[in-house]
Amino acid sequence: MSQARLLLIAFLALSACSLPRGVAIDREILRESASTESSFSVVAVTRASLPEIAKWPVTGWSGAYRWLSGGGGPGSAYIRPGDRVSLVVWDSQDTSLLTSPGQPATNLPNLEVSPAGTIFVPYVGEVRINGMTPSQARSEVQDALSTISQSAQVQLQVTPGQANTVDMVSGVARPGSVALHGRRVTLLSLIAQSGGIIPALKNPLVRLIRNGHSYEIRADELFSNARRDITMRGGDRVIIEEDERYFVAFGATGKEQLVPFDRERITALEALSMVGGLQDARANLKGVLILREYPEGATSPPRAHGPEKRQVIFTFDLTSADGLFAARNFRVNPRDTVIATESPVGPARSVIAFVDSLLNIATKL
Repeated sequence: MSQARLLLIAFLALSACSLPRGVAIDREILRESASTESSFSVVAVTRASLPEIAKWPVTGWSGAYRWLSGGGGPGSAYIRPGDRVSLVVWDSQDTSLLTSPGQPATNLPNLEVSPAGTIFVPYVGEVRINGMTPSQARSEVQDALSTISQSAQVQLQVTPGQANTVDMVSGVARPGSVALHGRRVTLLSLIAQSGGIIPALKNPLVRLIRNGHSYEIRADELFSNARRDITMRGGDRVIIEEDERYFVAFGATGKEQLVPFDRERITALEALSMVGGLQDARANLKGVLILREYPEGATSPPRAHGPEKRQVIFTFDLTSADGLFAARNFRVNPRDTVIATESPVGPARSVIAFVDSLLNIATKL
C-alpha cells in the first residue's frame, strides 16, 4: 500500500469521530453520572449485584400476573335467584289436588327463583332451592309435595338467569352472555363456545373479574397448562385483550422499536434476541444499557432495598462470562429502554472500509 494511501485512510479514520452517528457511545451517555448533581445512578449488573437488584421495586406492572389456584371450586350452575324453573308434576291418584281427571301430569312452567331463593308450588307454598343442583332441587320439591300426595313425582328443568351466566366482554368472535348449563363449565370451554380468541389480538391476556377482584393470565399459559383452566361461576366476567406491556429497543440492535412482551417475564439476553441481537460492526459488547425509572418512594432510603436515585442506568459487559450470566438472569421490566451503544472504533472502521474500496476502484481505472 502506498504511503499516500495510508495517510489518507489514517486522516479519514481520525476525522470519523466527528461524523454523524445513529447511536451514542456508552461514555457519552454515562458521563453525567460522575457529577454529584447527577439525576441518575449507574449500576453495573453482575452475578454478585443481581440478588440486591432483585429486591428493588418492580416497575411498569405488578411484577406477576395473579390467577386463581385449583379448579375454581364447584360453584358453577347451582340454582341462583333469577333462574327460572319449570316443573312437571305426575300424580296417578284420581283425587289428586295437583292434576285434572284424565290428565296424569300438570305443568308449572317458568317459575322464577325469588331473591330469597324460593319458588312457589301450589298447595305447598314456598320451597327453598337456592344453591342446589337441579337434581337436589327436584328431590326437595318432591319431598314438599309428599305432604299432599305420596305418589307425586316431579320433573324439573332450570333455565339459567343472569346470576348463572358469564359475560364474555371482549376478545372473542361472539361476545355476550353465556349460560352455564353444567356444574363444570371451564374457562377454555367458555372461550370455545364464544368462537375462540380473535386472531387480530397479539399476545392476548385473559382477565377474569370475580366478586370484585381481577385476575389475569396470558392466553398461551392458559392453553398450555391444564391446571390453569378453572371452573366458571355465575356472574363472572371475562375480558380478553392484548398484553399492553412493552420495552423499547434502541441503538445498535437489529431493530429500533417498541417491543411487546410475548411472555410473562423477559431477561436482558432474551430482550436482545427478540430485537435481532447486536449489530456486529457497530455494537459495543461492553456498552449494553437498560434505562429504568422508579416511582416516588422507591429509593433507599426510605426503603430498605432500592436504588439510590429514581432514574437508573444498568450496564452489562457481554464480553465476560459473569456479564453474560448476569444478563441471562436480569429481568427487563415493562417500559424499560434497552440500548446497545456504539463501539468507539465503529465509525472509523466504516470510513476505512469505504475509502479502501474507493482506492481499489481508482487503482483499476
